[in-house]
Amino acid sequence: MVLWQIGDHMKLNNEHIFVTGGATGIGAAIVFESAKSGAAVSFCDLQVEAGERYAQQLRDKGLVVNFFEGNVSNFSSLERAHNESIHKHGPITGLVNNAGINSYEDAATLSEKDWDNFFAVDLKGVWLNIKLVLPNMRLNRKGSIVNIASIHARMSYPNFFPYSAAKSGVVGLTRNLALDEGQYQIRTNSVSPGYVHTDLYEKWSKEIVGRHDEVIAKQPLGRIAQPSEVAKVVTFLLSDDSSFVNGADWIVDGGLHCRFA
Repeated sequence: MVLWQIGDHMKLNNEHIFVTGGATGIGAAIVFESAKSGAAVSFCDLQVEAGERYAQQLRDKGLVVNFFEGNVSNFSSLERAHNESIHKHGPITGLVNNAGINSYEDAATLSEKDWDNFFAVDLKGVWLNIKLVLPNMRLNRKGSIVNIASIHARMSYPNFFPYSAAKSGVVGLTRNLALDEGQYQIRTNSVSPGYVHTDLYEKWSKEIVGRHDEVIAKQPLGRIAQPSEVAKVVTFLLSDDSSFVNGADWIVDGGLHCRFA
């Protein structure tokens, strides 16, 4: 029973999209929007129970979605997830590097181990996924890679070290891949969200009384984004609708970056 084809623009029909960190938040919205747009979607996460439950919920709606356990900071784990997804749906034609963790530390006290663990997820993990999909994409001369960065790649706020450094690295990596892989007709872009209404945001905003109100007061649109609003930009970049978009960083922050202070 397929519920999403009538009236929908099936812009990802016949595509196989692989999403990291797809069990919750922005990643879950990307999984849904990609599947709703006609793609077969594979996603990995460390939250196995949540991932399996979400995949089943979407299959019950008639969507083609499968979950595979995978740790983006571990090449063997990630390779296994990729291989299982390819066995299920064929070569990956679109990759979304969404998995990430937060780290807001003092540069003088952050331990080397914590630095390495953080960058293994937020930057190294992006490269490992790309390393896995490039051979087939090059062979087929087709592919779209979307890396989820952050508004903090361009501007930041006190006490966001080293998160801003990692997201800046993601944008730089995106830029070079666009130059290196364009010859194979592989496009690479990044998406930089601002504040997004996720469970992580809910937890963060409630840590200090009035924090949410302070955030809203700075928003030109008077609200923060829903995960689906980020996901729709991602599916555009995955699709042929963006066939000449390459090496771009798409800011999805409702105009927050336009503020002077």
